Amino acid sequence: MYVIVYDFGTSAVKACLFDINSTVRMICHSNAEYGLYILDNGGAEQDTEEWWNAVTASTKELFKKTDIKPADIAGLSFCTQMQGVVLVDKEGKALRRPMSYLDTRAVNEFKAGLGNGLIRISGCNAFRLLRNLYINKTASMSVKDPVYKYKWVENNEPEIFKKVYKWLDVNDYLTARCTGNIVRTVDSAFSTFLYDTRKGKEGWNIGLARMYGVDPAHLPDLIECTDVAGKLTAKAAAELGLPEGLPVFSGGDATLTGIGAGCTTVGQTHIYIGTSGWVITLMDHQAVDPLCSITGVMSGFKGHFHYYAELETAGKCFEWVKDHLALDEIGVYLNNTSVPDDHESKYKSLYDLLSVEVNKVPPGSNGVIFTPWMHGNRSPFEDSCAAGMFFNLKLETGKRYMIRAVLEGICYHLRWLLECEAAKIKTSDPIRFVGGGALSPVTCQMLADITGRVIETIDEPQNSGAVGAALLIALGMKIIDSPEAAGRMVPVSAVYRPNPANKAVYERNYKVFQRLYKSNKKHFKALNEN
Repeated sequence: MYVIVYDFGTSAVKACLFDINSTVRMICHSNAEYGLYILDNGGAEQDTEEWWNAVTASTKELFKKTDIKPADIAGLSFCTQMQGVVLVDKEGKALRRPMSYLDTRAVNEFKAGLGNGLIRISGCNAFRLLRNLYINKTASMSVKDPVYKYKWVENNEPEIFKKVYKWLDVNDYLTARCTGNIVRTVDSAFSTFLYDTRKGKEGWNIGLARMYGVDPAHLPDLIECTDVAGKLTAKAAAELGLPEGLPVFSGGDATLTGIGAGCTTVGQTHIYIGTSGWVITLMDHQAVDPLCSITGVMSGFKGHFHYYAELETAGKCFEWVKDHLALDEIGVYLNNTSVPDDHESKYKSLYDLLSVEVNKVPPGSNGVIFTPWMHGNRSPFEDSCAAGMFFNLKLETGKRYMIRAVLEGICYHLRWLLECEAAKIKTSDPIRFVGGGALSPVTCQMLADITGRVIETIDEPQNSGAVGAALLIALGMKIIDSPEAAGRMVPVSAVYRPNPANKAVYERNYKVFQRLYKSNKKHFKALNEN
């Protein structure tokens, strides 16, 4: 069975053609980019037409790379970034540019929604926080959470807000564009923190919606990730060059990446480094740690949850390194004519080249430490003012030390998240490692050394979300019969064990890393508070 998956990242979509049989095999893929518009007021927006143009362009390019025909395709699925806000009219058309998960402009809305009150817990109104925790064991504790973006539009763009029919996330908008059905998957509904997870009460909680000032009429009907969202319309089929009537599925990247990592059994933990980063453990019940901003979110499997701790900028820090340290300064890329032009090959080549350079530097980067908070931070502390910094630079510090320090800083933060999870639940050893960061054996070994856990990788780990979306189709169409069966279709390709020789230096640096935020919190606020 052949299926197409659209893997939507922060700045590009990858259209992937899979063959699902006894295993999941990617046949080929194509990429198309779109913009991310960072505004002076903290806004971060994208454009739905750029999304759709990227979908159509990548689909057509896909079939130039294979003998498989559009008529052979059996289904479609979307794997997308989460916690966006797409406000649509009755025809499913976006009324304004979508607000990205990176958007931080709704400071006043956060203060009005959960940030005020005489009695507070973790800086939040105690009554509202406890009510949210009772209903779904989480709450909108960040200025980046979708409900505050929704309220920002209401408060600042009232003429647009009057026209709103439904409030969607990225995956829901794209399935509506394909099918004409305006619905939300339960994982994207949960990411609003207005979803009731109590047994027998699953669904939108109208009381919570009203507490935050959300119009219940704006909340769409809900479906499971394994449900068919709808069938491809004639119009969408013509634009994509695909057969009308194909079943369409969707889910969020954090939902599907774990499936694609092969973590489909309760208790399995995976770590992801892409544009953002996270640590997730699959559970058969919810857990929450409001003090560390760790939530138990809906998984792609009914009745299961992800214990989810997030780092906002992981691979994005590495992209910053490419642009500002490697590409134009130390010559890793400069005048290197062997680097391919296409996005995917360039990404792999970049990791290969920088891994060679990073390996010239000893573990610990001679005491240089980097904090990967380049667009604020969410967990284990929520602070939109937090920022990246290099600590302990000396005259003898070279650029390669700084590059290694960035990778180590990302791994230190992920260890911090892992330890916060382990304080509440049992995490697994080994851990699956996926995302673009897992392309580098140097980074894989670094993560093993810093976390002290065995790290496992899979083939093409940067495509784990797409693999998860393909397995979603297989589950939804009854090609496979259980989550465990889906996990068995994703074998381990490499194993990395902690090197005891590196433990002492990483323990020393990690302890300093953890103290850097507390020592600089007031300075971040003085410099970066809006």
